[in-house]
Amino acid sequence: MTIGTLDWTSAAERPDLLAEPVARAVGELDGFGGGAGGVGGLAGITVAEIDPELADTAAFCERYGVGMDESANCVIVAARRAGETRYAACMVLATTRADVNGVIRRHLDARKISFAPMDDAVTLTGMEYGGITPLGLPEDWPVLVDEAVAAHPGVVIGSGVRRSKLAVSGSLLAGLKTARVLHLAN
Repeated sequence: MTIGTLDWTSAAERPDLLAEPVARAVGELDGFGGGAGGVGGLAGITVAEIDPELADTAAFCERYGVGMDESANCVIVAARRAGETRYAACMVLATTRADVNGVIRRHLDARKISFAPMDDAVTLTGMEYGGITPLGLPEDWPVLVDEAVAAHPGVVIGSGVRRSKLAVSGSLLAGLKTARVLHLAN
């Protein structure tokens, strides 16, 4: 599958385009072979180099011919209850907004929830802001995947750095060890 005007290649062949925790996670995925190209199962994790100034979703989609409905955003939230803060990643299509104060707050059993501060998100993930992705997150973080993302044949997501993007199937995201598929759209 081709998405936009980008030159996609196997993520296994270009670890230099991935943040270190993302490269490690891609390499550890059970059955990852890297050679099939396209978007699909584990062997379909592909990466494309982009202008880092165009990493933000709207600019990226416009420049590279990727539909907003083909792009998924990873939102990091901080959930608080009884003095404890827990983090989670939420994956939603760029055409929708995550219901942070409703579905996500209730699912995480939080009294208060907010978007994680940029410095915290960057420090805790080891990824660049604007490139954070569910692959390579801390193992105790839940990854909440909107049902529209999970059903998508191929979405563009961050690679952990602003200079590239990954293309993966929604089923790959839904199948991550800590993933939970929910209706997250507001």
